[in-house]
Amino acid sequence: MSAEFPYVRPRRLRRSPAMRRLVAETRLHPAELILPAFVSEGIAEPRPITSMPGVLQHTRVSLRKAAVEAAEAGVGGIMLFGLPEVKDAVGSEGTNPDGILQQAIRDVVAEVGDRLVVMSDLCLDEFTDHGHCGVLAEDGSVDNDATLARYAEMAVVQAEAGVHMVGPSGMMDGQIAVIRRALDEAGHQDVSVLAYTAKYASALYGPFREAVNSSLKGDRKTYQQDPANAREALRELELDLAEGADLVMVKPAMLYLDVLRQVADASPVPVAAYQISGEYAMVEAAAANGWIERERTILETLTSIRRAGAEQILTYWAVEAARMIEQQ
Repeated sequence: MSAEFPYVRPRRLRRSPAMRRLVAETRLHPAELILPAFVSEGIAEPRPITSMPGVLQHTRVSLRKAAVEAAEAGVGGIMLFGLPEVKDAVGSEGTNPDGILQQAIRDVVAEVGDRLVVMSDLCLDEFTDHGHCGVLAEDGSVDNDATLARYAEMAVVQAEAGVHMVGPSGMMDGQIAVIRRALDEAGHQDVSVLAYTAKYASALYGPFREAVNSSLKGDRKTYQQDPANAREALRELELDLAEGADLVMVKPAMLYLDVLRQVADASPVPVAAYQISGEYAMVEAAAANGWIERERTILETLTSIRRAGAEQILTYWAVEAARMIEQQ
């Protein structure tokens, strides 16, 4: 072996923090992060979510403060979820102009204006007494087309409250087209639609169900996507684009990086990913036990999602991660 061997030394580009920063292929930016936030009706103080340490069910007052905090950290958006006191079979509070979600939209828009993109979850599961994402048929199944009519109503009510972007998460066939048409006909052409294009029937939604006081019995496998299928996500992408989606999303993120990469490679519109409650909770639990380095792990998970093709990331660490990114 000659003294000149090896000729190529990749380690030259890893020798210092400055060098690694210079040649980094993937970068995180606070503006790419979106904070999911829960606001609950009928509580006097913010309520901790036990399975998601650090995450709260907000009051309207504390939500305003959280939105300002996110804007000051440079976070790009906030996704609002409303938790009503009263639920019924058709999720009536989801279309009540004075329902908790619509009040929260008005509060946040009044507080931060255009400093954040204010988004709202457009789904019925938080509002129904059965916990499903739609209206039930007589046999107990979710009635796709009856649910679409409810989504159209929700879209208009949320738009009238001032939301910038709606996020239909129910995985009903045709939902993007119906919502887009309803918004346009009501004069809300400027309200954009984030399509939950590939939302999988994951086992990792458990903490979220605590967060939204879910009433669900059973599962959502008849309408959310089968975890075994990747190619199906591209079919969903094609349909959502044809129906007018402005952005598309893969959910969950970390267990579906392969799907995220395929969607990102095929999509002509921005691609988001949702780092869901179970992904958050697993990291927090492992860190609390001293098994992993918490802050490094947070940034590594977000980098993996960004590297796989997500241009926007919904994460419960949005504000904290934004601050860590700025400190690097």
